[in-house]
Amino acid sequence: MLRFVVSIGSIAALLAVTLASPGVAQQSSGEPVPAASAPGLPDAAVPASPVPQAAAVAPDASQTPLSPPTSDAKPLPADGGGKPIKPTTTGGLHELSPWSMFLNADILVKAVMMLLAFASLTTWTIAASKTIEMFLARRRLQAALNRITDSKSLAEAQIALGSSDSLTGGLLAVALREVRMSEAAFNDSGIKERAQSSFAELSRAEARRVKFGMGALATIGAISPFVGLFGTVWGIMNSFIGISKSQTTNLAVVAPGIAEALLATAIGLVAAIPAVIIYNHFSRVTKNYMELVSRATGAAGRLLSRDLDHTYGSAHARAAE
Repeated sequence: MLRFVVSIGSIAALLAVTLASPGVAQQSSGEPVPAASAPGLPDAAVPASPVPQAAAVAPDASQTPLSPPTSDAKPLPADGGGKPIKPTTTGGLHELSPWSMFLNADILVKAVMMLLAFASLTTWTIAASKTIEMFLARRRLQAALNRITDSKSLAEAQIALGSSDSLTGGLLAVALREVRMSEAAFNDSGIKERAQSSFAELSRAEARRVKFGMGALATIGAISPFVGLFGTVWGIMNSFIGISKSQTTNLAVVAPGIAEALLATAIGLVAAIPAVIIYNHFSRVTKNYMELVSRATGAAGRLLSRDLDHTYGSAHARAAE
């Protein structure tokens, strides 16, 4: 009985020493702990230490760990919220061609752009029509003046002109009508004054005719930049509203809206600059043409004065006799 008690005490002391030894730490780290044999006990009586399954196969230090697979694809840029931005075209994040900017613009900005495009079309239409009109009118008037240069009376000048419908022919017709209506009067100064009044009316009517369309050019040249600026201000305002809603200041997100807004100002300048240049050009052309009209008026007045001298001079001579 005493021997049995001693054996139990020896086993308890051996277990306490075993638990306190570094072998326990090795067991917790996954390394196998060799079994300890107690003196006086057979090897089969000592319990074997459990070996974790993961530690049963130790990794080979000579083997190189596998690296993660690599990819050549570049990450997409992200906006302020961290979400990637998908490209809309193959050439970039946003195609900034004039046509695409027009299509992506606000409805009011589109209306402004279309109005300015119509104004530009009107400018070039007026330019083409006025060029042809002024060329033909100047050539016709110059030819009429060349025909009546050597004429000595109103009747002879009318014969030289023939049936051509020109300003010079109208001036001659007015002078002849005034002479016929004043046959009973012997005051040639009154006839000349009335004829000059009729000449002035014809000149003003011709000036209004050749200046037709000049007001449209002046209006387009004056207000087109401001109309384009209105479209730009509206577009930038919408861009800032979009920035506030998206809560991002990424340039790839902000730039397209501002570019679309600035396109309105560009179209306004495209419409205004040619309109101003064409207006100034036709102002000079019209001024030169009106000088030619003054020459025709003077020629008709000289023919009228010559006729009055011939007609009323002989009448005064007969009255004096």
